[in-house]
Amino acid sequence: MTAPQPIAAPVFPPATLAAMAALYPQQAGLLHHHLPDHPLLSLEALAELGEGLPASEVEYNPGDVPIGIRPEDIPSNGLSIGETIRTIDGNGSWAVLKNIENVPAYRALLMDLLGELEPVVNPRTGAMLTPQGFIFISSPGSITPFHFDPEHNILLQLRGTKVMNVWPAGDERFAHRREHERYHTGGHRNLPWEDAYREGAQQVPLGPGDAVLMPVMAPHFVANGDAPSISLSITWRSEWSYRESEAHAANAALRRMGLDPAMPPRWPSYAWAKTVAWRIARKLHMVH
Repeated sequence: MTAPQPIAAPVFPPATLAAMAALYPQQAGLLHHHLPDHPLLSLEALAELGEGLPASEVEYNPGDVPIGIRPEDIPSNGLSIGETIRTIDGNGSWAVLKNIENVPAYRALLMDLLGELEPVVNPRTGAMLTPQGFIFISSPGSITPFHFDPEHNILLQLRGTKVMNVWPAGDERFAHRREHERYHTGGHRNLPWEDAYREGAQQVPLGPGDAVLMPVMAPHFVANGDAPSISLSITWRSEWSYRESEAHAANAALRRMGLDPAMPPRWPSYAWAKTVAWRIARKLHMVH
């Protein structure tokens, strides 16, 4: 696959960078983008990308699943990843292509987009670490179940519509500290769901040209509209996000010892001692 020409004009307008500066890193919110129709993001290009990725980097299943389904209960849609994407208009499925940065042409696109965000990101959370990209392809009416993710994330809506339902990161009413500890010690990203959560949701409707800023570990689910959808998620980590992960892993170790550690503080102050102690304990464990 040959790399297309770089994008000529900025994808994120000045008003979006200003809005992001007011939100980042703690608040979810609506942004806008000018990413044009791109040859790497057509259905056929995405089907070919999916067929070329390792099985561990593709995930797809029927789209009519409950908001709070357990990962082990998600059924197969009976198709290959290529078939799923090429027939997404009518097969009732949901698919994600992960870590597209491992394909050179897609990495170039990802890095161009992230480069536009650096002036907002770097003064607030430091260097943009571990850039990753994910592409979501969804049939009409499909659901992405309730979950959280460890990255700073902007999701760009390219085709179709969807509604992002998001809850505050770090609020234990929606994701208890034990769920964070479970995830940061190797558990799945999906979260337990209760219908009562709906009252606390921030709803962000998205159409082509819209984007949403998602904070680290903000619980959310996605409801697709009545047309097929394509979305591009551009993500990065920060030293802060890695520290938070390590603090939750340290709390999990303390819980196994019979303690009930508190939820780590989020931003900007941090439980430095706990993360340093966790790194030391992990090294000692590796030595022994």
